[in-house]
Amino acid sequence: MNATAAGFRAPDIRTFDLDESGWPLRPTRSGPRPVPAAHLDAYVAQHLTPPPWATDIVVYVHGWQTSRDAALDAVRDLLGLVSRQYEGRRGLYPRLARPGRPFVPWPVLVRWPSRSLPSLGGYRRIRDRAHAMSTGGHAARVIGQLLGYLDRHRADPAAAPVLANRDGQYLHLVGHSFGCRFLCEAVQWAADGPPGATLGWSTPKPSGRPFTVDSMLLLQMASPRDAFASTFRALAGAPLHGPVVATYSQHDRATGFWHLRAEKRAGIGYAGIGTAPAPVSALAMRGVEEPYPHGVLDHRFVSVDASAVFTRGNGPAGAHSDHLRPESAHLLLSLANHSR
Repeated sequence: MNATAAGFRAPDIRTFDLDESGWPLRPTRSGPRPVPAAHLDAYVAQHLTPPPWATDIVVYVHGWQTSRDAALDAVRDLLGLVSRQYEGRRGLYPRLARPGRPFVPWPVLVRWPSRSLPSLGGYRRIRDRAHAMSTGGHAARVIGQLLGYLDRHRADPAAAPVLANRDGQYLHLVGHSFGCRFLCEAVQWAADGPPGATLGWSTPKPSGRPFTVDSMLLLQMASPRDAFASTFRALAGAPLHGPVVATYSQHDRATGFWHLRAEKRAGIGYAGIGTAPAPVSALAMRGVEEPYPHGVLDHRFVSVDASAVFTRGNGPAGAHSDHLRPESAHLLLSLANHSR
C-alpha cells in the first residue's frame, strides 16, 4: 500500500500459496506448482521483500471455507476498513500519525486449501488438514521462515536515536478461524529459528531476541479454549513480545455448535480464551470511536467479546465469518499504535 498525501492508495497485496501438504506453490503456465525445495529461499526472497515505504507488515491467514479469490477479497476488505478508520479517526492513534512517518501497511496473504462440505465431516477434515499442515507437514516451517525472513529485513532498532522512528517495519499477524492455528504454530517454530523483536509492550522480551512479532490478532479462532495451555505452550519462548488478542462471539456456530461436536469442547471463537500460561484479560469489543487505552491491551493474552458486533451470518457457520468489521480494523490499528 503506497503512501500519498491523503494516506492510502490501493493495496499491493503479496500472496503466498500453499498446497494441501503445506508446501508453497508458484504460478506457472500450466497452473500452480510446488516450489522446488532448492529454490525455496530464493522464492521467499523474491516475493516477500518488504517495500521501503511500508511502516507495518500485516500477515493475514484465512480460515475455513475460503476460496483463493475470497481470501484476496478478505484482505482487500480488511485493509479498506483500516484505511477508512485511520483516515476518519486519526486522533485515536497518535503514534501512527507522527510527522515524516505516516502509517502505511503492507499486506501479505497466506492462502491454503480450506474448502469442504458444510457438515461435521467437512469440518473435521479441514480441522485435521490444518493440524497436519501445521505440525506434520511443511506449513509451520514455511510460515516460520516467512516470519523470520521479514524479521531479518527489519532495521536494527539500535541504529535509530528514537526506537519508534526507526526505518524498519512493525510486524502484525492476523488470522481467522483455522488460520489462527497456522500463525501460532509458525511463531512457535520461529522460537528455534532466526532471532526476531518489538517495542511498546510491558510483557517480557524473549531472551536474546532483538526483534519480535509486535502483535497477534486471532479472529474467531478454531481451537479449544485451553489451546494456549496445551497445544501452543511454546509461545512463551517464541519471538513474540506483543499481546495475543483473540475475539469470540456467541453467534459463531462454527466454533460453537460444530466445534463442540467435533472436539467435545467449545472453541475460542465461541467462548473466548480459557486457561493459558499467563492471566487472561477480558474485555468487550469497543466501538469505532471508543479508544483502547494501552493498559487494556498490554497483557500476554486478551480475550475480546465481539458478541455484540459479530452477529451476521446464516447457515451452519453462523457469524463465524462476520469478522471483517470496522471494529476489527479499530482493534488492529490500536494494536499497531500501542506497539510503538
